[in-house]
Amino acid sequence: MSVTDASQARDELTTLQTSSLASAVEKQIEHLILGGELQPGERLNEFQLANRFGMSRGPLREAMRSLHAKGFVDVVRNRGVFVRQIHVEEALEIYDLRSAIFGLGGRLLAERVTDDMMRRLQSYLTRMDEIAAKSDFDAYYPMNLEFHSYLVTSAGNRTLVGEYRSLVNRLHLCRARTLVQAKGLSVSNKEHREMVEALASGNADRAQETFFRHVQKAKLRFLSTFDEATIGATDTSARER
Repeated sequence: MSVTDASQARDELTTLQTSSLASAVEKQIEHLILGGELQPGERLNEFQLANRFGMSRGPLREAMRSLHAKGFVDVVRNRGVFVRQIHVEEALEIYDLRSAIFGLGGRLLAERVTDDMMRRLQSYLTRMDEIAAKSDFDAYYPMNLEFHSYLVTSAGNRTLVGEYRSLVNRLHLCRARTLVQAKGLSVSNKEHREMVEALASGNADRAQETFFRHVQKAKLRFLSTFDEATIGATDTSARER
């Protein structure tokens, strides 16, 4: 192996190690946020976190960028990285809008669902049941997002897809918090089965109602993760902005 090849191999190994470290610390910080150890609005001290996880700041910064893209943290110029604030009042409004759009998606999909689509949906349900039985949030959450995305995109309305994704991107932290703190993995997938059964019936009204109700139940689970004092404080903060 030439000097150049050896140097390139070392660079590739360093990149791989950094990526693996970043992914690992990203999951750790995500769990700290969802578990409440890192509070909404709290500044994430890069130096303290690097010491806590025993790593350099490079992988940590990469993890922060990923958490920001997923909606778990906000990056404020010249101030730092902060755990994203969840304003309950705004979140509930978004849940209501998402309910209406997702319900419409269910109606449209019921009118065009195929046997191939149903087989794929059943496959999703089986895999999510297996994951939920292990209480594996890290595996369940991305599968849950993929399942919902498949339902919406299969409805065949690009404008609806765009509006839905815009709302979903603003709810990532709320949805993840719900699945973890409200122990919602198995409950969530039970509702998924009801949605797929409604599609299989070919009844557009039933599908719309089931899809709508799924998001409304998720909204109630989200609310259950707060106490009344927290809800009052976050709503007051939202009104004062």
